[in-house]
Amino acid sequence: MTARFVALVAGVLFFFLAVLTQGILPFFEPTARTTKVTAVVRTGMGELKWMLTDATDYTPLQKEGRAIYLREGCWYCHSQFVRPVTGETRRWGPVTEAGEFAFDVPHLFGTRRIGPDLMRVGLKFSDEWHLAHFWDPRMLSPDSVMAPYRGLFSELDATVPIVDDGAGNRTLERSPATETLFDYDSQATISLTPNADGLLFVPLAARDKRPVVLTPGEQFSGDAVRIAAETQELQALIAYLQKLGMQRGKWRDLFEPQQLEVIDVTLPRSDEWIAHGKEVYERRCLGCHGVKGDGNGPAATFLYKQRPRDFSAAVFKFRLTKEPLPTDGDLLRTITRGIRGTAMPAWHELPVNDRLSVIQYIKFELAVDHSDPSAPYAFFVEEPPGPPLIIGRAPAPSEQMLARGQEIWQTAKCWECHGQTGKGDGQKAAGLKDDLGFPIGPADLTSGQFKSGTAVEDIFRTISTGLSGTPMPSYRDAFADEDRWALSYHVLALSAYKDPLTLEPLNIPEADRKALDDLTRQAATPEKAYVPGSGTAVGAGEPDAAAGTAQGG
Repeated sequence: MTARFVALVAGVLFFFLAVLTQGILPFFEPTARTTKVTAVVRTGMGELKWMLTDATDYTPLQKEGRAIYLREGCWYCHSQFVRPVTGETRRWGPVTEAGEFAFDVPHLFGTRRIGPDLMRVGLKFSDEWHLAHFWDPRMLSPDSVMAPYRGLFSELDATVPIVDDGAGNRTLERSPATETLFDYDSQATISLTPNADGLLFVPLAARDKRPVVLTPGEQFSGDAVRIAAETQELQALIAYLQKLGMQRGKWRDLFEPQQLEVIDVTLPRSDEWIAHGKEVYERRCLGCHGVKGDGNGPAATFLYKQRPRDFSAAVFKFRLTKEPLPTDGDLLRTITRGIRGTAMPAWHELPVNDRLSVIQYIKFELAVDHSDPSAPYAFFVEEPPGPPLIIGRAPAPSEQMLARGQEIWQTAKCWECHGQTGKGDGQKAAGLKDDLGFPIGPADLTSGQFKSGTAVEDIFRTISTGLSGTPMPSYRDAFADEDRWALSYHVLALSAYKDPLTLEPLNIPEADRKALDDLTRQAATPEKAYVPGSGTAVGAGEPDAAAGTAQGG
């Protein structure tokens, strides 16, 4: 008996063993067919609680994306399984549960893990980030071993000239090729910005609009661009990725590694720390923010909805100071948490000294006005941040407070931009621009994707300070603290009992909503999730087999 024969027999046996264990035995195991999962919901009182619920099937678009994911071999390198190990749960999120795979045939657990695990990737990044990532992963992460997937894009064979549209705007030359991407006769326009290399991304959303090439900061000075256009396949694949992990609802809002709270922290200014910060910046930040920190990195053209921050202007949205410039603590909070709903990810895994050193580089090298080369103006040197504002303890929510918050919503005219229901469709929404001249839409507050954070203290901070560089003003002097707390709770309640992915109302009976709104009811972990109809938690009494977690290698 030769070694080759033994290997052949062993290979055949292991093949049939895999068929038995993964293709046959699961049909006899109850937890393999359960749709029960524990998920985080935002209650009507603005709290976040775990509850037992049912997983939902993929939409037709997501199913198409899953088929593309299989076809392109993404599952060769990426797993979809979070093991019950501390390192994994702090890196990816909560342990996977059996119900999350109820609609997966075949399962895509994966074992190689050459790339990051994707079981919790849903809403971790914006759609725009994924578009840039598929075009060239190393624009966003130089360490990535993932190959570009440019075959999923539609590219024109030749460059497209930039011309004057006769109305004072720049547009793309009309031709049979560009007419497949735009509607040149439409009254609606879409603003697109090439990167410095002349690459211009065109989303599917441009098909019924007229293009405007917008370069208020001379992001591109050439006279022709290369086109990379989104396709239906890309849209489907990203829709599938955004679904992964979202059976667990708003779990990310309770993800402890991202919940950094800090008033101020810093490193002493030194050339050594600044030099290290530059290295960190070039590896982690340059792809979006650019070499000069002007927000015009190679990936910026894909971020057509929300441009990367221009550090050279020294305008920062998120702070807890009276003056415009943030403290190091403010910047550390933003870098650690990321900015939800945008291409800015959370960097909680990056060593804290790396995060602090890149802050030094941003402050003293990038946030500098070089309009007069002989006398550069370093904002953080000339206008150092003042002391941080102190936010008191948040009051407990109540029906009366929510009603008061709705009154303040009307008085402050929040509805003019955000709309009466908070969907970002107010009467002034269409014409809003940021300080640099780029279109900026009001946040859809029903999504729960709050950029500055998901706690009521985060909403209070934003309402108090405003968002520098945007049309969102400060209301610190306009309303008393108690009114701003009430408005903050009202803003949170706009996303209550909503699916964070579809934004549709969750199918939760009124009795269960009242039970979840009870401030004395605790449901802080999956093990203590509220069970609809019972008034108890999963961990109370007999354990619920349907809520068991998937185990394995």
